[in-house]
Amino acid sequence: MGGNDEREQTLNQLLTEMDGFEGNSGVMILAATNRPEALDPALTRPGRFDRRVPVELPDLKGREAILKVHAQKIKITSDVDLLKVARMASGASGAELANIVNEAALRAVRAGRKAATQSDLEESIEVVIAGYQKKNAILTDKEKLIVSYHEIGHALVAAKQTNSAPVQKITIIPRTSGALGYTMQVDDGNHYLMSKEEIENKIATLTGGRAAEELVFSSLTTGASNDIEQATKLARAMITRFGMSKEFDMVAMENVTGQYLGGDTTLACAAETQAQIDRQVVELVKKQHEKAAGILMENRGKLDELAKYLYEHETITGEEFMNILND
Repeated sequence: MGGNDEREQTLNQLLTEMDGFEGNSGVMILAATNRPEALDPALTRPGRFDRRVPVELPDLKGREAILKVHAQKIKITSDVDLLKVARMASGASGAELANIVNEAALRAVRAGRKAATQSDLEESIEVVIAGYQKKNAILTDKEKLIVSYHEIGHALVAAKQTNSAPVQKITIIPRTSGALGYTMQVDDGNHYLMSKEEIENKIATLTGGRAAEELVFSSLTTGASNDIEQATKLARAMITRFGMSKEFDMVAMENVTGQYLGGDTTLACAAETQAQIDRQVVELVKKQHEKAAGILMENRGKLDELAKYLYEHETITGEEFMNILND
């Protein structure tokens, strides 16, 4: 229909100010957006906003540097290893890293200490990832035992597969995010590529909790809801975006929009193709679920031993886990 609404007027005025009739030499214009795909092409052509600098999530080195900057604002003990903290905080943004340091300082103050320790920083990562410990959540003995087997199921499946990130910590203390427990895995370094085998291993690890419940209690609980969501998301991405399916080969079935705002996906295929994708996703997750169940059956003795140890101690480190597993 045309017509100059406020948005168009603002855009035209901005373009005029940038390279209109007057020479603005010596003036540099900077702008930021998390929706670059929505910008008018008139703004992004050469001579206007012609240089694009994507600010991605920091890598390991970047996370360590950011932590050093924020750690200068608080008092920390001399034995704090910020590289280890950076490795544990994989995928964290700059704002989240600042939050981790602030949280560590608050923990030290609450405990009556004058400086934040390594354990304060490590615990604050868990607070940012999973929420605070839920002190008033009282699980029944049966529930506590189920959660113990569930978490050890994840850890044991991860440990018995190759190319799987090492287990850092396992806990069954409920968190304010709603998690009744979790297993933390930490990669040794930065990984920019994932093989098909690694993704399948990750799906198998996600199904390990439910597989342990089925094996030991012969029943299903709602505790695996988040695992199911993540496993399905990974399996679907393998088929629709990563070209890891023989049937579809290297054809993209999904488009990602708003990559800086969570990355929503929209399907770009016919309804019958969608039904095929659904069948393949189910088949893929089912296969990895069976693989996880097989691993747990082979290691049933260790599953019982580790679950009992976690039930008694509530939180165990990756080192303790591996010592019992290899004993």
